[in-house]
Amino acid sequence: MDKQTEEKIAQFCAVTGASTRDAKKFIEKYKRLEIAIDAYYNEPMMSRQQPPPAPSTSKLNQLFDQYKDPDGEDITVDGTIKLCEDLGVDPEDVVLLAVAFELKSPGMGEWTRKGWVDGWKAVGCDALPTMKTGLLRLRDRLGSDATYFQQVYNYAFEFTRAPGQRSLGIDMAQGFWAILLPHGLQGGALSHITTHQDGDGDDRMSGDEEEGWQDEHTQWWIEFLEEKKLKGVSKDVWQMFLEFVRTIDSKFEKYDAEAAWPSTIDDFVEYAKNRVAVGH
Repeated sequence: MDKQTEEKIAQFCAVTGASTRDAKKFIEKYKRLEIAIDAYYNEPMMSRQQPPPAPSTSKLNQLFDQYKDPDGEDITVDGTIKLCEDLGVDPEDVVLLAVAFELKSPGMGEWTRKGWVDGWKAVGCDALPTMKTGLLRLRDRLGSDATYFQQVYNYAFEFTRAPGQRSLGIDMAQGFWAILLPHGLQGGALSHITTHQDGDGDDRMSGDEEEGWQDEHTQWWIEFLEEKKLKGVSKDVWQMFLEFVRTIDSKFEKYDAEAAWPSTIDDFVEYAKNRVAVGH
């Protein structure tokens, strides 16, 4: 058995509480860890006998102590980098924004003991193998769940804003948009919302991916902000931009200039229309 398969089996057992024998059976059958776990819970003939044990507070505290700043009470940047290495995830991976939301991170690369314990317990993890699987679930939810995406998106503004500052630094904002928007577009969390309403009077999501915001528009937005030489992004612009992305058409023709959009978005629409007119 190769090392990668052994690691999958260990993670499978940690998440499900299954025996090594059952874990091996599901991993060999389904290959991908997350699919194997789903099958374990859903297949009636091979389902688990007992629910997985609840995450252990003591295990989480011990793990926290491994990464905690030796001279402080919290996990800081150095500990976060070590944690990312052990989890096999890039420190700039979009999934860490979901982790920050779940663990109520007070700042970039910072984790309190209470947030760590409560957050990981809510995700269902108390060890590195289960955390790796938890990241898979969080990544999928962030990409596919529109409400969850908005929660993480709004939290990203709050926990990275410098103390005492009302706006988010432009470099930080651009970096977040560059990783969040493509992830939401790919997974469906940012599916285009049409102005048509369903029978209940609610706006509906369009099934046509070509109707709305495209990946190239994210690059236009970043280039536009660079040309404007803005130093920061206000909370109003940050939050309303998400609604703009979900509702604007791909040619920027249905924009309501009389609506209460921030002037930065008004200016961008004119910029985008010009790029559409000249073939980008």
